Amino acid sequence: MSESGVLRLVGTVLPSGEQQELHLSGGLVVDRPATADVTTVHTGGWIIPGLVDAHCHIGLDTHGGVDRETAELQAIADRDAGALLVRDAGSPTDTRWIDDRPDLPKIIRAGRHIARSKRYIRNYGWEIEPEELVAYVEQEALRSDGWVKLVGDWIDRDAGDLTPCWPAEALNAAIARAHELGARVTAHVFGEHALPDLLAAGIDCIEHGTGLEPDMLAQMAEHQVAVVPTLIQLENFPEYADQAAAKFPVYSVHMTDLYERRLQRLADAFEAGVPVYAGTDAGGVLGHGLIASEIQALTGLGMSGEQALAAGSWAAREWLGVPSALQPGDPADLVVYDEDPRANPAVLSHPKLIVLRGRIA
Repeated sequence: MSESGVLRLVGTVLPSGEQQELHLSGGLVVDRPATADVTTVHTGGWIIPGLVDAHCHIGLDTHGGVDRETAELQAIADRDAGALLVRDAGSPTDTRWIDDRPDLPKIIRAGRHIARSKRYIRNYGWEIEPEELVAYVEQEALRSDGWVKLVGDWIDRDAGDLTPCWPAEALNAAIARAHELGARVTAHVFGEHALPDLLAAGIDCIEHGTGLEPDMLAQMAEHQVAVVPTLIQLENFPEYADQAAAKFPVYSVHMTDLYERRLQRLADAFEAGVPVYAGTDAGGVLGHGLIASEIQALTGLGMSGEQALAAGSWAAREWLGVPSALQPGDPADLVVYDEDPRANPAVLSHPKLIVLRGRIA
């Protein structure tokens, strides 16, 4: 539903925690108007910048790319959960048409996954060899919105376990080229062994991060290499381990160990000062619209309710380069709750009002 004139909301605005009036017009937060027609659409509650799903796959399902109707339903599910900004961490589908839809979330794309030949899920990514990595990173950096997504490790059927997908020299050249083009690089990594080379090459973010070791954390904190742990996705590790037990017993044991140690490893990363952000990994085996559950799960890493909320709202927006303070000139993307979500993260599953680009969703 759209509204004419200026919309007015009154409530406690986070992260400041101050009672404020917000005025919205033209898709932006604006200064209080002197004479314009103002419609008060909500009074009371807690107002926060729109939630962020920092690991999401609009345009993808378990089989690969999806049609436009399915992608639209995925985007609507994310929006209705309050996720008004999405970092699409790899999709084979062209979703640029969503940018022309004011009723759908803003997407920051990482292009298509770049994977090693026969070392990833079929129909998801480009499957290439190391000598092609620089060219494909350059291609996806130019097509994306400032991010490139690598598959850093995957099961090697000859080894029967997770192994790194790329030699160090290929990573060094590819990540350097992405940075020359102004793009940041992230990588899917489940295990331990791919991480040293990725970190040495200057990776900007790690997805999942279940293999993080204590000796890596100081370097990551110093260089602000972020982790998006996708905690609700990690709950599938026992199933992956069981499915592989007969054919790949070493992999099965490894995945079980990664699962059992996941919370401590990720909690140690957060405690060490590694930036942690909320992402659901929706679009593969998981449905969309799960950002509230992911933010709540972050409290299991020792985050306070406010820290977890920041990781899925204003801090994540800042990390992605999107204004987050709901000040005049900022995007009018916000969610309203009846209770303080810092004190009761469960309320995130029940937004009272969602405003996207200045329109009530």
